[in-house]
Amino acid sequence: MLPFWIALQFLSSFPVRLPGMPTPAQNGRSLLFYPLVGALFGVALVLLNLLLSGTPALLHAALLLAAWVLLSGGLHLDGLADSADAWLGGFGDRERTLEIMKDPRSGPVAIVTLLLVLLLKFTALVALVGNPDWRVLLLAPLIGRGALLGLFLCTPYVRAGGLGQALADHLPRRAGWLVLIAATLLCGALGGSWALLAAALAFAYLRSRLMRRLGGTTGDTAGAILELLEALVLVVWAL
Repeated sequence: MLPFWIALQFLSSFPVRLPGMPTPAQNGRSLLFYPLVGALFGVALVLLNLLLSGTPALLHAALLLAAWVLLSGGLHLDGLADSADAWLGGFGDRERTLEIMKDPRSGPVAIVTLLLVLLLKFTALVALVGNPDWRVLLLAPLIGRGALLGLFLCTPYVRAGGLGQALADHLPRRAGWLVLIAATLLCGALGGSWALLAAALAFAYLRSRLMRRLGGTTGDTAGAILELLEALVLVVWAL
């Protein structure tokens, strides 16, 4: 079960302590548990949603969104910010785009992008407050983290070295596809077919842009895709 704990430690702010430094193979296998971590996020959000029942709608949505961000420690929002800065500032150049992503500073484009994505999530949650249908709170984090597994299965990793390279090199491909299929079937069983279709189309488009600009993905662009897909699922469900 060590790969599961690796995935939970990396993707969440839960206080997980590992017995030692994971091997590259264990890091690669941790990707298989990303959809499960997404499902755990969803369960936590569903329980919080129940606890907040009767709370004013705006406060209810704000607390849900705050908990959502805290669960991930803002990891993927950081990737979204870096990707937004790099995508505009890179002017279509691969090496410049990758260089800007490594810069820890955030420019105006990053801040505006973060605000817009969080605003979309917040307003979608406001629209959903009071609706007894809780499934989207489970579907959005599940689809988002399942997309990370799908991205590493079908997209080259373009930064040599580091954790991302170990994930890409040591991911068990056959098991990965089986897990992704199982996660997709679970989303369908939860009645999320339209949200899943919208996410799949957006994933294909975003991946095509990554391939055209970078020839693959990075950790930052993976986090950006997760955040964008979560927001999309919430908006589609609210509509």
